[in-house]
Amino acid sequence: MRNKSILLLFLGLFIYVGVRAQQDPEFTQFMNNKMYYNPAYAGVEGITRLSLVVRSKWTGYTGTFNDGGAPTTEVLTMSAPIYKLNSGFGAYLINDNLGSLNNLALQGSYAYHVAVKDAKLSFGINAGFYSQSIDFDNYRPNDINDPVIQTGKQTQFRPDMGAGVFYQAKKLYGSISVSHLLNPSFNFGSDALRNSLEPTLYVMGGYHYDITYNLELTPSLLVQSDFNKYLINLGAMLTYNEKFWGGITYKYLESASLIVGMSLLKSNALQIGYGFDYIVHDQQAKQATSNEIRLSYALPINPFGSRKVVRTPRFRH
Repeated sequence: MRNKSILLLFLGLFIYVGVRAQQDPEFTQFMNNKMYYNPAYAGVEGITRLSLVVRSKWTGYTGTFNDGGAPTTEVLTMSAPIYKLNSGFGAYLINDNLGSLNNLALQGSYAYHVAVKDAKLSFGINAGFYSQSIDFDNYRPNDINDPVIQTGKQTQFRPDMGAGVFYQAKKLYGSISVSHLLNPSFNFGSDALRNSLEPTLYVMGGYHYDITYNLELTPSLLVQSDFNKYLINLGAMLTYNEKFWGGITYKYLESASLIVGMSLLKSNALQIGYGFDYIVHDQQAKQATSNEIRLSYALPINPFGSRKVVRTPRFRH
């Protein structure tokens, strides 16, 4: 009962905050993409998992000229336990296309796990690089003699890192992390073009309710903040027989979404999920829908230790 009260208080606190912030890519299936949001999640499942998420935002959008088209994002994540060190290793590679701007990041993660009664508390850190590329040829300047205007495609690389804490109990999970701790900055040779990635806070949580023997309800929350404004996601997922799931999410002042998915193969090793977004605010400035596909595969053998894997459906949807 105490855990339920904490979660409801958490939800109420951030619903009250009526502001938004966006800097990094957003994902409809955020509750199944924890490795991207928090390096402390590395190895928490106790299995080695590979996941791929492909997202098309505002599907079908076309500009009045060649501006790069609708935003698209792909993220590949990996998580594996290191049993002998009570820890885990993880990584993610993300490619985010925003018209003429492309963001590419590669991060490696390490997490140390501490047993807390029947739960697990994990502390993690990640480090790697973040790059931005701009295709200046896709822009149409009002003044072609403006010294800020450049030609061709230019790319800059910067180091980046983040840190986080993840708590996993039988029914409850909670996550808090901060990305872009090095505040990477890109200027492409001109201070007028300077763009810095502000440190971003992610707070995530969820609770598993057993409705019946075969049916489980999991409400979830994700709050993203640059310590100035907030972006809020609320979700609820039903899982049947540990194999099929479906639910809805709501992104504050943005969109409502439907999520469906299923598990296949032995021990539910392969997961397939689909998310559909429908814009409910400021639709006139965007295409009405976005689409997201997630594929995830749990390897049968753990390469970082010899301990026998005991599959736990709790962490597999």
